[in-house]
Amino acid sequence: MPEARTPTRSDTAPAPVSVAIAYHSGYGHTARQAAAVAAGVDSVPGAAADLRDVTTLDAELWAALEAADAIVFGSPTYMGATSAVFQQFAEASSAIWAARGWQDKLAAGFTNSAGLNGNKDNTLLSMAVLAGQHGMHWVSLGLLPGWLYTSTGTPDEPNRLGGFLGAMAQSPADLGPDRAPGESDLRTAHHLGARVASTALRLAHGREAAAHLAAA
Repeated sequence: MPEARTPTRSDTAPAPVSVAIAYHSGYGHTARQAAAVAAGVDSVPGAAADLRDVTTLDAELWAALEAADAIVFGSPTYMGATSAVFQQFAEASSAIWAARGWQDKLAAGFTNSAGLNGNKDNTLLSMAVLAGQHGMHWVSLGLLPGWLYTSTGTPDEPNRLGGFLGAMAQSPADLGPDRAPGESDLRTAHHLGARVASTALRLAHGREAAAHLAAA
Protein backbone atom coordinates (compact mmCIF):
# COMPACT_ATOMS: atom_id res chain seq x y z
CA MET A 1 0.00 0.00 0.00
CA PRO A 2 1.23 3.53 -0.65
CA GLU A 3 2.60 5.33 2.37
CA ALA A 4 0.11 7.61 4.12
CA ARG A 5 0.66 11.28 3.45
CA THR A 6 0.22 14.09 5.92
CA PRO A 7 -2.44 16.49 4.58
CA THR A 8 -1.09 19.85 3.49
CA ARG A 9 -2.84 23.19 3.59
CA SER A 10 -3.95 22.76 -0.02
CA ASP A 11 -5.91 19.64 1.02
CA THR A 12 -8.00 21.43 3.61
CA ALA A 13 -10.84 23.90 3.31
CA PRO A 14 -9.83 27.50 4.02
CA ALA A 15 -10.88 28.92 7.36
CA PRO A 16 -13.99 31.12 7.14
CA VAL A 17 -13.73 34.83 7.78
CA SER A 18 -16.11 36.98 9.81
CA VAL A 19 -17.14 40.46 8.68
CA ALA A 20 -18.88 42.53 11.34
CA ILE A 21 -21.15 45.39 10.28
CA ALA A 22 -21.09 47.92 13.13
CA TYR A 23 -23.80 50.47 12.40
CA HIS A 24 -26.33 52.92 13.78
CA SER A 25 -29.61 53.74 12.06
CA GLY A 26 -31.84 56.59 13.13
CA TYR A 27 -35.01 55.79 11.18
CA GLY A 28 -34.30 52.45 9.52
CA HIS A 29 -32.81 53.60 6.22
CA THR A 30 -29.20 52.93 7.22
CA ALA A 31 -30.28 49.59 8.70
CA ARG A 32 -31.58 48.63 5.26
CA GLN A 33 -28.24 49.63 3.77
CA ALA A 34 -26.46 47.57 6.46
CA ALA A 35 -28.55 44.53 5.54
CA ALA A 36 -27.45 44.92 1.91
CA VAL A 37 -23.80 45.04 3.01
CA ALA A 38 -24.37 41.86 5.03
CA ALA A 39 -25.97 40.16 2.02
CA GLY A 40 -22.90 41.06 -0.03
CA VAL A 41 -20.64 39.51 2.59
CA ASP A 42 -22.72 36.33 2.71
CA SER A 43 -22.64 36.04 -1.09
CA VAL A 44 -18.91 35.23 -0.89
CA PRO A 45 -18.22 31.55 -0.09
CA GLY A 46 -16.15 31.27 3.06
CA ALA A 47 -17.33 34.57 4.57
CA ALA A 48 -20.05 35.28 7.12
CA ALA A 49 -21.65 38.60 8.05
CA ASP A 50 -22.36 39.64 11.63
CA LEU A 51 -24.75 42.62 11.90
CA ARG A 52 -24.17 44.66 15.07
CA ASP A 53 -26.18 47.73 16.08
CA VAL A 54 -23.87 50.01 18.07
CA THR A 55 -26.69 51.71 19.95
CA THR A 56 -26.01 49.44 22.93
CA LEU A 57 -22.35 49.32 23.89
CA ASP A 58 -22.23 46.03 25.75
CA ALA A 59 -19.67 43.26 26.18
CA GLU A 60 -21.32 41.16 23.47
CA LEU A 61 -20.75 43.92 20.91
CA TRP A 62 -17.08 44.38 21.78
CA ALA A 63 -16.46 40.62 21.77
CA ALA A 64 -18.04 40.25 18.33
CA LEU A 65 -15.91 43.06 16.90
CA GLU A 66 -12.78 41.60 18.47
CA ALA A 67 -13.50 38.24 16.84
CA ALA A 68 -14.14 39.70 13.38
CA ASP A 69 -11.57 39.73 10.60
CA ALA A 70 -13.09 42.94 9.20
CA ILE A 71 -15.39 45.67 10.50
CA VAL A 72 -17.62 47.71 8.20
CA PHE A 73 -18.76 50.92 9.87
CA GLY A 74 -22.15 52.43 9.06
CA SER A 75 -23.94 55.60 10.10
CA PRO A 76 -26.46 58.07 8.74
CA THR A 77 -25.06 61.46 7.84
CA TYR A 78 -26.58 64.05 10.17
CA MET A 79 -25.54 67.68 9.71
CA GLY A 80 -22.59 66.58 7.59
CA ALA A 81 -21.17 64.08 10.06
CA THR A 82 -21.75 60.71 11.70
CA SER A 83 -24.66 60.43 14.11
CA ALA A 84 -24.12 61.17 17.80
CA VAL A 85 -24.77 57.51 18.57
CA PHE A 86 -22.06 56.35 16.17
CA GLN A 87 -19.65 58.96 17.51
CA GLN A 88 -20.31 57.68 21.03
CA PHE A 89 -19.37 54.21 19.81
CA ALA A 90 -16.22 55.54 18.14
CA GLU A 91 -15.11 57.32 21.31
CA ALA A 92 -15.92 54.29 23.45
CA SER A 93 -13.52 52.24 21.32
CA SER A 94 -10.58 54.14 22.83
CA ALA A 95 -9.83 51.31 25.27
CA ILE A 96 -9.51 48.95 22.30
CA TRP A 97 -7.34 51.56 20.56
CA ALA A 98 -4.95 51.60 23.53
CA ALA A 99 -4.62 47.82 23.45
CA ARG A 100 -4.39 47.74 19.61
CA GLY A 101 -7.29 45.31 19.60
CA TRP A 102 -8.31 46.05 16.01
CA GLN A 103 -4.77 46.35 14.65
CA ASP A 104 -4.50 44.99 11.08
CA LYS A 105 -8.19 44.17 10.73
CA LEU A 106 -9.88 45.36 7.55
CA ALA A 107 -12.27 48.31 7.70
CA ALA A 108 -14.77 49.95 5.36
CA GLY A 109 -17.74 52.28 5.64
CA PHE A 110 -21.18 53.26 4.36
CA THR A 111 -23.60 56.11 4.97
CA ASN A 112 -27.03 57.39 4.02
CA SER A 113 -28.63 60.84 4.02
CA ALA A 114 -31.71 62.57 2.64
CA GLY A 115 -29.71 64.78 0.27
CA LEU A 116 -27.83 63.67 -2.81
CA ASN A 117 -24.70 65.15 -1.29
CA GLY A 118 -25.27 66.09 2.34
CA ASN A 119 -21.50 66.03 2.92
CA LYS A 120 -21.53 62.24 3.09
CA ASP A 121 -17.82 62.27 2.22
CA ASN A 122 -17.12 63.81 5.61
CA THR A 123 -18.90 60.93 7.34
CA LEU A 124 -16.91 58.34 5.39
CA LEU A 125 -13.69 60.25 5.99
CA SER A 126 -14.29 60.23 9.75
CA MET A 127 -14.77 56.46 9.58
CA ALA A 128 -11.52 56.08 7.64
CA VAL A 129 -9.75 58.22 10.25
CA LEU A 130 -11.22 56.03 12.99
CA ALA A 131 -9.87 52.98 11.18
CA GLY A 132 -6.48 54.64 10.86
CA GLN A 133 -6.43 55.42 14.57
CA HIS A 134 -6.93 51.72 15.22
CA GLY A 135 -4.24 50.63 12.74
CA MET A 136 -6.77 49.02 10.41
CA HIS A 137 -6.56 48.63 6.62
CA TRP A 138 -9.26 50.61 4.79
CA VAL A 139 -11.08 48.97 1.87
CA SER A 140 -12.50 51.49 -0.60
CA LEU A 141 -15.64 50.99 -2.68
CA GLY A 142 -13.77 50.09 -5.86
CA LEU A 143 -16.52 51.15 -8.28
CA LEU A 144 -16.45 53.72 -11.04
CA PRO A 145 -19.04 56.48 -10.60
CA GLY A 146 -22.43 55.84 -12.14
CA TRP A 147 -25.29 58.27 -12.74
CA LEU A 148 -24.39 61.86 -13.76
CA TYR A 149 -20.80 60.92 -14.62
CA THR A 150 -21.77 60.77 -18.29
CA SER A 151 -24.76 62.14 -20.19
CA THR A 152 -26.01 58.60 -20.81
CA GLY A 153 -25.89 57.55 -17.16
CA THR A 154 -29.04 56.55 -15.30
CA PRO A 155 -29.96 56.57 -11.59
CA ASP A 156 -30.28 52.79 -11.78
CA GLU A 157 -26.51 52.31 -12.00
CA PRO A 158 -24.46 51.20 -8.99
CA ASN A 159 -22.52 54.00 -7.29
CA ARG A 160 -24.91 56.55 -8.77
CA LEU A 161 -23.71 59.09 -6.17
CA GLY A 162 -20.09 58.74 -7.28
CA GLY A 163 -18.44 57.86 -3.98
CA PHE A 164 -15.01 56.27 -3.69
CA LEU A 165 -14.21 55.98 0.04
CA GLY A 166 -17.26 53.85 0.76
CA ALA A 167 -20.87 53.12 -0.14
CA MET A 168 -23.25 56.08 -0.28
CA ALA A 169 -27.04 55.99 -0.27
CA GLN A 170 -29.77 58.61 -0.49
CA SER A 171 -33.22 58.32 1.06
CA PRO A 172 -35.74 61.14 0.49
CA ALA A 173 -36.91 62.56 3.80
CA ASP A 174 -40.56 61.76 3.05
CA LEU A 175 -39.98 58.06 2.27
CA GLY A 176 -39.79 55.36 4.91
CA PRO A 177 -37.21 52.57 5.03
CA ASP A 178 -39.64 50.27 3.23
CA ARG A 179 -39.08 52.39 0.09
CA ALA A 180 -35.63 53.91 0.50
CA PRO A 181 -32.76 53.67 -0.14
CA GLY A 182 -33.39 52.55 -3.70
CA GLU A 183 -32.16 49.44 -5.44
CA SER A 184 -29.10 51.03 -7.04
CA ASP A 185 -27.84 52.22 -3.65
CA LEU A 186 -28.54 48.80 -2.15
CA ARG A 187 -26.59 47.14 -4.96
CA THR A 188 -23.73 49.50 -4.18
CA ALA A 189 -23.84 48.44 -0.52
CA HIS A 190 -23.99 44.78 -1.57
CA HIS A 191 -20.89 45.32 -3.71
CA LEU A 192 -19.02 46.83 -0.75
CA GLY A 193 -19.87 43.87 1.46
CA ALA A 194 -18.70 41.38 -1.15
CA ARG A 195 -15.51 43.37 -1.77
CA VAL A 196 -14.62 43.46 1.92
CA ALA A 197 -15.34 39.74 2.30
CA SER A 198 -13.22 38.82 -0.73
CA THR A 199 -10.37 41.00 0.50
CA ALA A 200 -10.59 39.49 3.99
CA LEU A 201 -10.39 35.99 2.51
CA ARG A 202 -7.34 36.85 0.43
CA LEU A 203 -5.63 38.36 3.46
CA ALA A 204 -6.48 35.38 5.65
CA HIS A 205 -5.22 32.92 3.05
CA GLY A 206 -2.02 34.91 2.66
CA ARG A 207 -1.41 34.80 6.40
CA GLU A 208 -2.06 31.05 6.45
CA ALA A 209 0.34 30.50 3.55
CA ALA A 210 3.03 32.60 5.24
CA ALA A 211 2.63 30.64 8.47
CA HIS A 212 2.81 27.36 6.54
CA LEU A 213 6.02 28.42 4.80
CA ALA A 214 7.54 29.61 8.06
CA ALA A 215 6.82 26.25 9.67
CA ALA A 216 8.19 24.21 6.75
